[in-house]
Amino acid sequence: MAKAEKTAVVPRLRFPEFAEGGWSETTLSELATFVDERVGATECVPYTVTSGVGLVSQVEKLGRTIAGNSLKNYIVLRRDDFAYNKSATKAYPEGYIARYVGDERAAVPNSIFTCFRSDEKKVEPAYLDYLFASNLHGKWLRNFITVGARAHGSLNVSDADLMALPVPLPVGASSLQEQKKIADCLTSLDELIAAQGRKVEALKTSKRGLMQQLFPREGETRPRLRFPEFRDAPEWEEHQLDSCFSHIRNGFVGTATPFYVIGGVPYLQGKNVKKGRIDPTGLVTISEDFHCKQKKSQLNLGDIVMVQSGHVGECALIDEDYVGANCHALIIMTPVKRQHSPFFVHSFESDVGARLIAKITTGNTIKHILASEVKGLIVRVPALSEQQRISDFLSSLDEHIAGESRSLDALRTHKSGLMQQLFPSQEDVEV
Repeated sequence: MAKAEKTAVVPRLRFPEFAEGGWSETTLSELATFVDERVGATECVPYTVTSGVGLVSQVEKLGRTIAGNSLKNYIVLRRDDFAYNKSATKAYPEGYIARYVGDERAAVPNSIFTCFRSDEKKVEPAYLDYLFASNLHGKWLRNFITVGARAHGSLNVSDADLMALPVPLPVGASSLQEQKKIADCLTSLDELIAAQGRKVEALKTSKRGLMQQLFPREGETRPRLRFPEFRDAPEWEEHQLDSCFSHIRNGFVGTATPFYVIGGVPYLQGKNVKKGRIDPTGLVTISEDFHCKQKKSQLNLGDIVMVQSGHVGECALIDEDYVGANCHALIIMTPVKRQHSPFFVHSFESDVGARLIAKITTGNTIKHILASEVKGLIVRVPALSEQQRISDFLSSLDEHIAGESRSLDALRTHKSGLMQQLFPSQEDVEV
């Protein structure tokens, strides 16, 4: 091993008890050996890889086993073995390496997987796993993969190039202890992230359940759950949607790209309307002159914009941030004074609202709805005061979910930054 080592850059952040030791760089071939045991006639559970997640049983991921007669040729994995899936994904264009953490006999297809087992006397498997999660292998292998070079649907990566991967390690008698400390730290953070993720999902599930009770079911005129002050209120009334809005029309439809400018008027598109909110990601702006000519697609406070193509039916309210903006190929709804716009945004987000939109949706590849069809939808609405009470409650719940989601994002960002400091910087290490 000593012959294969070379000095590596020391990480920017180290635990105090290991601060004095150095780091070295060795090849994966010095730390691991190939696994090539085949299933044959033995019992094994077939697995596949989900990039960024890890090894998942075929039944769990696909609902069934797809191994068939080829199962006998699958490679058998034991706990802490690694499987390199030589299939490119957006997040891992050079393929993904997953560590098997189960206890049952597992197996993966031999056609697109290269499997190896680490020497636990030299390297902690969990430590190595985090290095792969940071795409250490991808940054190395991209030097050897020809663009578009594939063999039988997988990347044309040689085992020799994979095993030549430089791996940074702390040196000395405490190397394994430091590796384990790094892995334990990141595992604890992963557990915190997972717990926060479950909290966010629980809140979303709770909201979905509440919405099923706060809006009447199809064919009914009363919701199963009403706020105390409205328990004796009249039934919800049926209205054609265009009677609730003074104007339902299309945003600009045509070519607007020649009028894109920097620092102009915000120009909302379908991609900017997600989950009841305006998402500014990728927001473009148009010239003032073009904006003035497209009066019917100018947006006012309280307007609702609805996605017309793609993820149809998703809505967002125009608030102070987007008053005076313009939009492209969105359905615009301007409410009458006796209606509360935010209520309708939540209404279309409900199961009943989604079913209404589904009834007027056309297209197989790309879903589409027409403003004329939206106008004729029959909706059930309560009095204005109850609309406001429901909307305020759901908006408050949305804010809570958004806050918890931001906390989840902050934890993920913290982990990413921590990994950059706990491992030697790839900008400073030649790979």
